[in-house]
Amino acid sequence: MTLDHAGGALSVGQRDTELNERLSQGLDEINFPATGTTPADQSSLSVKVVDDAGELIGGLAAWTWGGLLGIEMLWVREKSRKDGWGTKILIAAEEEARRRGCDRACVSSFTFQAPGFYQRHGYVETGRTVGIPGGAEDVHMFKELE
Repeated sequence: MTLDHAGGALSVGQRDTELNERLSQGLDEINFPATGTTPADQSSLSVKVVDDAGELIGGLAAWTWGGLLGIEMLWVREKSRKDGWGTKILIAAEEEARRRGCDRACVSSFTFQAPGFYQRHGYVETGRTVGIPGGAEDVHMFKELE
C-alpha cells in the first residue's frame, strides 16, 4: 500500500532491512548523546551449547549497552530442559556481562514460557504487556548484577 501526502509517500509492507538500518542510525543519533554512551558501549552477546554430535542443546542471544545486559532469547531443546542447561546458559551470559562492565540485566518472557525461571534466578517483575495471543502476557523483569 502506498499513500502520497504532503510531499511524501507512505508505504506499508514486509520487513525492510535497509529501513531498519536507517531507523537504527537515526535513533543512535538521539540515544547516545541522551545516555552519555557511544557505539563502543554496545555489543551483541551469545551463548551456545552443543552436544557431542554437534546438535544444538540451547543458547542465548543478548546485547550489552551502557552497563545493561538485555536478554533477547534463551532456549533449550525439550529433551535437555531438566539437565540444568538453562541455568548454566543464563549464568554464563551474566558472567560475560559483568566482565563487560554491566551491573544490571533485563528480560521479558511470555507467561506460557519461563518467567518463573528468571524469577528463581533473581529477576524481579517490573511490568506486563497484556494482549498476547491466547490470553498470555509478556512479563518484563530486571535484575541487579552483583
